[in-house]
Amino acid sequence: MSILVDENTKLLVQGITGSFGARHASLSLAYGTKLVAGVTPGKGGQKFEDQVPIFDTVSQAVNETGATASAIFVPPPFAADAILEAADAGVELIVCITEGIPVMDMMRVKDALRGSKSRLIGPNCPGLVTPGYGDKSYGGCRIGITPSQICKRGNVGVVSRSGTLTYEAVFQLTQLGYGQSTLVGIGGDPINGTNHQEILEMFNNDPETEAIILIGEIGGSAEVDAARWAKEHCKKPIAGFIAGATAPPGRRMGHAGAIVGGEEDTAQAKKRILAECGIAVAETPSDMATTLLERWGK
Repeated sequence: MSILVDENTKLLVQGITGSFGARHASLSLAYGTKLVAGVTPGKGGQKFEDQVPIFDTVSQAVNETGATASAIFVPPPFAADAILEAADAGVELIVCITEGIPVMDMMRVKDALRGSKSRLIGPNCPGLVTPGYGDKSYGGCRIGITPSQICKRGNVGVVSRSGTLTYEAVFQLTQLGYGQSTLVGIGGDPINGTNHQEILEMFNNDPETEAIILIGEIGGSAEVDAARWAKEHCKKPIAGFIAGATAPPGRRMGHAGAIVGGEEDTAQAKKRILAECGIAVAETPSDMATTLLERWGK
């Protein structure tokens, strides 16, 4: 098993004819992902790589192909409407890669998705991968921009606010011979669709996931909330890393959401609370996998 996506996920890509969307749609297709449709207004009737039909609207794509997930590679001014279009069409999983969406736009999206059956991952995220088996990636699914060549099928779940730190953790695990059940980049914006705790709950309920790496950073309370939930509900070993230890208060570092505003927003406070909740805390990015293995008893 895995969480959120597997070999049966039917993917559509919004913005499939743009250079960025096309590049990663092609990589997902090559990985074995069931890419069933693309959406670019005005280009309906064309085909991507001579095999994937392109539609003018998401609703047309869903009705014709039964797509259940969408990857959004749409420029920031139009990305919020792209998310809402996918939700209106009944897409179950919406993965928004776009960076730089205005906060007010995301407030509108967040409000509109309340009570919806659609789950949003992102924005400003690398997406997610459930690794496949063997060279042909049988049983796998890649949505977004994560480099699939570093992934390996296994039993460690990874959830992160940072794309590059996701890749680092996955690469370390793979190099040490430990694969991943699913890796999820939730994005570094102040308003996102899915948080650390929600992903931890899914990993906790997934029988294939035996251990978890949680990667966070300064700003907000998501990591602290997840740690306190895990202390009470999650029995699986967790290793954590918090980026931004040297960031000065009040200054944004990297992600739009990485800004220290309260006493529990700092890296030091988050690391302390994670440790108090039974999560093994890595001191540097290079220690993430080994910290988990020590906590896991491997």
